[in-house]
Amino acid sequence: QDAEVVRTRDPQRLAQCDVVVDVGGEYDPERHRYDHHQRSFTQSMRSLRPDKPWTTKLSSAGLVYCHFGSQILAGLLGQPEDGPVVTALYDKLYENFVEEIDAIDNGIAQAEGEPRYALTTTLSARVGHLNPRWNDPEQDTEVG
Repeated sequence: QDAEVVRTRDPQRLAQCDVVVDVGGEYDPERHRYDHHQRSFTQSMRSLRPDKPWTTKLSSAGLVYCHFGSQILAGLLGQPEDGPVVTALYDKLYENFVEEIDAIDNGIAQAEGEPRYALTTTLSARVGHLNPRWNDPEQDTEVG
């Protein structure tokens, strides 16, 4: 709740952070490091949670969802983390929202014939609209 969000790739600043997401080049949940940009990274929902069927390579968003999604949903719903309501919602949110983010972020095509995952939003396009245009004189993404 009182977290300070820092946007940096500076390794010295990252080393001081309690949680690092999508940068830093390491996946280590014990130290709260959630990056997927290493050549050796191959984790999927199924490899981290064998009770889940999805084999799409996780993005950093998927890693955070995998590790904290059930806990967050349980808190929001006032339901037990391992209860049927949280489990059903966790699975539906992954299958119909987060998996798409994972796949697109990892460059996985939706189909070579039969679709591999459901494409239900244009989230990538929405995020892209937040970036400065190529010819915008102000390229600083921190300027609001």
